[in-house]
Amino acid sequence: MPTSPLNLRPDGQVIVAGSLAFDQIMVFPGSFKDHIHPDKLHVISISFLVSEMRKQRGGCAGNIGYTLALLGHDTRLVAAAGSDFGAYREWLEERGVDLGGVRCFDDEITASCHITTDQDDNQITGFFVGAMARAGELSLRQQAGERPAIAIIAPDDPAAMLRHCAEAREMGLPFLFDPSFQVTAMSGEDLAAAARGAAMIAVNDYEHAVFEEKTGAKGKGIFDLVDMVIVTLGGEGSKILRPGEQDILIPVAKVERFVDPTGAGDSYRGGFVAGLQRGYGLDVCGRMGSIASAFVVEQNGTQNHAYERQEFAERYAANFGALPADFE
Repeated sequence: MPTSPLNLRPDGQVIVAGSLAFDQIMVFPGSFKDHIHPDKLHVISISFLVSEMRKQRGGCAGNIGYTLALLGHDTRLVAAAGSDFGAYREWLEERGVDLGGVRCFDDEITASCHITTDQDDNQITGFFVGAMARAGELSLRQQAGERPAIAIIAPDDPAAMLRHCAEAREMGLPFLFDPSFQVTAMSGEDLAAAARGAAMIAVNDYEHAVFEEKTGAKGKGIFDLVDMVIVTLGGEGSKILRPGEQDILIPVAKVERFVDPTGAGDSYRGGFVAGLQRGYGLDVCGRMGSIASAFVVEQNGTQNHAYERQEFAERYAANFGALPADFE
């Protein structure tokens, strides 16, 4: 079986630098498209009556860290939180996530994301940055602890993302750059500067197109910046791109019921990096990401699912065949 192209120390920590937030998740029982008129786009003023609303624990760093903890990986978060973080902190610590790299700012509240999803799984999102605006004050070098194996630089304050990527390069620490929704906020120059030297970037297909357009690193040119590109494709699975090699196509995992796509991308990244640290081939890593995502979309919220590793292995086997024998 092919092995991972990265030789990561198995006893090291996965460092996840990114946002911590509370998600206000709302469900609109109709379709946005039925209420947005193309000839009135210059004067949009729409109110949607939602049928459900839940306050959930979220943020990209929290979601990725939660998945890695479920899969048994020693994970340390580097993130900024606010005065209201106490109960969320206890939740993550009880599940084995190391929060030694989280700094709480008592004069701020934790970032808050307001997400409305319609019946076609389209989403409208508003994000209040709160304490996340202070994330640039955190040093990855100082907060990463003594045993970093790989870093995931997830969506955060753009200045923080640039700083964390630069420090990972200076440390010689392999990192996955995950710009996600920040591709729209960051300039092409900053996106290229952050990505340069990354072991990989992870984006969805829309973000991939925006990244290429903004940076000018189109097609094979993107490999002048990074060694590998992971592109998630929603219901069509994902693909892994490497220079000079055939694309690796990853099927989507079967779900028992599709409830809410929020957090699926974060969980995919957690599952993927869990495979990398175990030394698995990229096809297995991608399939682990697919399985991790399936658990998320079957629930409302990004951290309301749970599973034992045996349950994860059984679900993987039902979709793709057996995991490597050393998966425990």
